[in-house]
Amino acid sequence: MSGSTPTIWILGDQLHRHHGALAGHGPDTCRVLMIESRALLMQRRWHRQRLHVVLSAMRHFADELRHEGFSVDYRVADTLADGLQAHRKEHQPVEVIAATPFSHQGVDRLTALDVTLVPHRFFITDVATVRAWAADRKRFRMEDFYRWQRQHMGILMDGAEPEGGRWNFDADNREPPPRDGRNWPEFTRFDADSIDDAVQADIDSWGVPVWGAGPSGEWPVNRAQAAQRLAEFIDRALPTFGAHEDAMLKAEWKLAHSTLSSSMNLGLLHPEDVARAAESAYASGAVPLNSAEGFIRQVIGWREYVWSVYWLWGPEYRHRNHLNADQRVPPAFTGDATTEMACVASTVAGIEGRAYAHHIERLMVLGNLALTVGVDPQAMTDWMTASFIDGAEWVMVPNVVGMALHADGGMMATKPYASGGAYINKMSDHCRDCRFDPKKRTGENACPFTSLYWDFLARNETALQGNHRLGQQLAGMRRLADLEQTRARAAEVRTSLANGTL
Repeated sequence: MSGSTPTIWILGDQLHRHHGALAGHGPDTCRVLMIESRALLMQRRWHRQRLHVVLSAMRHFADELRHEGFSVDYRVADTLADGLQAHRKEHQPVEVIAATPFSHQGVDRLTALDVTLVPHRFFITDVATVRAWAADRKRFRMEDFYRWQRQHMGILMDGAEPEGGRWNFDADNREPPPRDGRNWPEFTRFDADSIDDAVQADIDSWGVPVWGAGPSGEWPVNRAQAAQRLAEFIDRALPTFGAHEDAMLKAEWKLAHSTLSSSMNLGLLHPEDVARAAESAYASGAVPLNSAEGFIRQVIGWREYVWSVYWLWGPEYRHRNHLNADQRVPPAFTGDATTEMACVASTVAGIEGRAYAHHIERLMVLGNLALTVGVDPQAMTDWMTASFIDGAEWVMVPNVVGMALHADGGMMATKPYASGGAYINKMSDHCRDCRFDPKKRTGENACPFTSLYWDFLARNETALQGNHRLGQQLAGMRRLADLEQTRARAAEVRTSLANGTL
């Protein structure tokens, strides 16, 4: 086969037989190349489970291809370039082909290595189609994008109208955590096999910088496991997903969330298959409309919107810092310090234990605190990319720079997602046992979120005063009789948080 056939290079987040560069190929038409780069492994301090799920999924996919009859050259190399060079020297392929990478840096890297890039189908709507749709629009907002997705996919539609007469059911899906002590859906944990064990041993022997607990079976590492997790979610969790999708509970890490994001981000599941499964469950009467719509919006709306934002706004978007934030990621986030803030401690414990926090914990606990403290958006992006099971450049850049930290000045979100402790008190059970009082903004027992919220508005008043959605909040800030004391308390909080002593 050497020299007469192409090599198909499968990247670590494109692990699907029919949506990437392998589509249309069989064992007799190509050789497969897969490379683990030690330089990429050493690039950051990764969460152990984040590394494990990627490497294990890659190795499981290579094994599946071998069983199908493909010749697979699986290499561990110092760099991707070294691995590719060694492969070319040994096998002399007529061409090396890869599906277009999911990051700007990846495209540049493979282009420089003279790799032929071909389109892929890992997302529902290709970026060229989105670009054409958005070309004559004055704004590119998620809600508009989501409605367009629903229409051109024909999903949850009743002719030309949305199913149920409404485009979204947000008003029904913002219930605080239930107080009835209910049991939340359980999912199957997957037993480790020899591939999983080998990955763990390699991470240790290579001296890769890691943090967090080792894997305990939460995360699918092959397509069969991912399909099982999807089926269990649709059957057990989706019926109760909607109402409490924004709630937070200290004793329940996932509530009714799907935990499917890592499987989609690795290519083990296709997002349209996931969304159609939810639609079918609604059509059968097994799932209420608010749950089906809320989940489908996450998949075909938010996820695809974030993907499109990443590509439409280009590599420079990552470096935006509208509020000139310059603080480092708090050591309470990274596991290098403890904190008495109950909501933060609970969220970080979940990340340490599972490399996971659901979307409200990410936005309204971690993102909210980072925003009001003034954490550097690029540092926050890097930390979240390395620490979350579904971390990826295209995921984290828009979510952190645009949504959480308002570093794009409002290109993505119409206002900063800053709030005091009242929101967390409403949507969680953290505050009842916390030593900080969400109603107080001054004094040593004042909730850090509440003090920081008002300080954030005052500190960034000039940058924010043109935002029409913040007029009332800024006016309220100016009327505070104790604003000076509140800001003094916020300064103490920022210092203590940076020192790891809060």
